[in-house]
Amino acid sequence: MNRKRVVFGKYRLWKGWPISILIYVVCTSIPINITAQSSNFILKDTISSRKKRDSIRYTQKDAMDAINKVVRPKTKITSDSQNIRPGKILTSIFPAVGYSLSNGVTFILATNFSFYMDSPATTDLSVVTFNPLYSLKQQVIIPIISSIWLNDNKINLLGDYRFYQYPSLTYGLGGRRLLSQSDSVDYAYIKISQDALYRIAHNLYAGPGYDLDYHYNIHEFGDARQYERYTEDASKTTSSGLVARIKYDDRTNMNNPTNAFYADFIYRDNLRQLGRTSGWQEIEIEFRKYIQLAKHPRDILGFWSWNEFTYGGKVPYFDLPSTGWDEYSNTGRGYIQGRFRGADIVYLEGENRFDILNNGLLGGVVFCNGESVPNYPNNRFSTIHVGKGIGLRIKLNKYSETNLCIDYGWGDGGSQGFFFNVGEVF
Repeated sequence: MNRKRVVFGKYRLWKGWPISILIYVVCTSIPINITAQSSNFILKDTISSRKKRDSIRYTQKDAMDAINKVVRPKTKITSDSQNIRPGKILTSIFPAVGYSLSNGVTFILATNFSFYMDSPATTDLSVVTFNPLYSLKQQVIIPIISSIWLNDNKINLLGDYRFYQYPSLTYGLGGRRLLSQSDSVDYAYIKISQDALYRIAHNLYAGPGYDLDYHYNIHEFGDARQYERYTEDASKTTSSGLVARIKYDDRTNMNNPTNAFYADFIYRDNLRQLGRTSGWQEIEIEFRKYIQLAKHPRDILGFWSWNEFTYGGKVPYFDLPSTGWDEYSNTGRGYIQGRFRGADIVYLEGENRFDILNNGLLGGVVFCNGESVPNYPNNRFSTIHVGKGIGLRIKLNKYSETNLCIDYGWGDGGSQGFFFNVGEVF
């Protein structure tokens, strides 16, 4: 079939793709008014909506409620008002043994710390996730990811710190590689990312940051030798760059958003002075939209678009945009991490979230996603890979609205498996 394409710089996309993305952005964007009068009105409306949200939350049940009902401890249970206050850390911990496509049999301590730095009426919920993992493939993953909201949402601090010891598979570059065309790789990885965003208008933030991606002790085993051919068998690579970021975020709780819109634009420039292996730049564009169809029992539609574009130099192999290498490693449910890799990635996902029990203890999701990376070395988009699946939600903490997410996804070419998360996938 001869598909019509449009040219956008070096990118060739199917006709209609850029237009659909533009329509999505325009339809889901929210006008920003920064006059004093409108800001006061919005603040009052936000406080009122949060009070309504809290009144519904107190009628919900979580895993601890279910355990207490069975165990019936004699200790006094704290009131709702004591749990929702500045400085109170709402902890959700789930030790588990599981199986996933990327890690095989795993032992994980999924941990979510949520807290308010100031009054919940004017300050969003801060969240720190710490999910150390060990697998029988001898993988070790230690990630600490945080979003801290300071008083009255004036400053948002975003951190991403990780260590990986990561024997795994790589499938080469482009969207036409088969599951059978894989090589084994082993490497260690250190990531440091820290941004400080300052409020410049209601829900609009901008600021600088720094990113470091350091891969070392890299070894490849197999016949395809995709990494060796691309990098001339380098044993280590470094990407070190300054970041400029602008973000619109009206989510009051990132663990489980309801009616909300999120947009993020990141520009990264890797500089020689900062020790990078090669000079290259990246633009990252992300959108999320949440539509609440019903409040109780809850029924929500969520849409997520994640896009990365690199240019200006040769990007180290493991820093190229790839399936499952977003901030929380959640893109591409239905596919193993790193399944598709290229100079750019375009990704779109939709999900329906609903309560199974009226008290919110159990919920479910159905989802579908599509992703595309350009073929190598011509950098032309020609394939879209679709993933779909279903999932179960178990409420771990009703105050922070944190769910344990257990999903099963299917992809192309027989790809399928379980996917776990603490807090919603997006």
